[in-house]
Amino acid sequence: MRPAVEVRPAVGDDLPGIAVLCSEARRESASGAQICAPDEDRLVRHLSVLLTLPGGNVLVALHDGRPVGFVLARVLEPHLFADEPSLYVEAVYVGEDARRRGVGHALLSATADLAASSGATHVYSVPIPGSRGVQRFLARLGFGPVAGHRVVSTAVLQRRLAADLAPARRGARSLEDLIARRRRARTETMSGPVDLRDFQAEYSRRAGVVTPAETRETLPG
Repeated sequence: MRPAVEVRPAVGDDLPGIAVLCSEARRESASGAQICAPDEDRLVRHLSVLLTLPGGNVLVALHDGRPVGFVLARVLEPHLFADEPSLYVEAVYVGEDARRRGVGHALLSATADLAASSGATHVYSVPIPGSRGVQRFLARLGFGPVAGHRVVSTAVLQRRLAADLAPARRGARSLEDLIARRRRARTETMSGPVDLRDFQAEYSRRAGVVTPAETRETLPG
């Protein structure tokens, strides 16, 4: 008979133990830096912030009074792209020494109850990167792929944007210079250093056209 696993909303005293599990998940993942901070004291502060956010939830699985797994989730109210609440599971994790004991099922059962009580029609989950076991577990419970996340640091994003925009700015400036040069060339070709006004007047007389200069000469006064 398996020992009973208790799952309940976490309180302040549970957070240090959950932070230890977060660190374990970070070491286990190939993308640990994207999961959480390496400092457990900092993790406790982050978990405390999640608990104070509207809709923030931390569920903890306890075995013999010791945290062996957790779920971090948020209830999302209707917004621009959804007209019904949903439950967003940011992380679900079971400690390595507590697996295959029903802890994951107990955590997801409590998560489903939380979704139902919140009026959430769907539960979204982001598996820990590189954790194939969690992905298979969620797939068995009916979770299907919807979309994937991509991540970049703010500094790298700004640097890449600046690098991409720089050639475009140089190209735009080169185009403006080319247009200006063509305009100057066209203007110089039409007039140039030679005064063509006499030629234009003679051409107009032969063609029987009265030029503006001739019109002024024929006017009285």
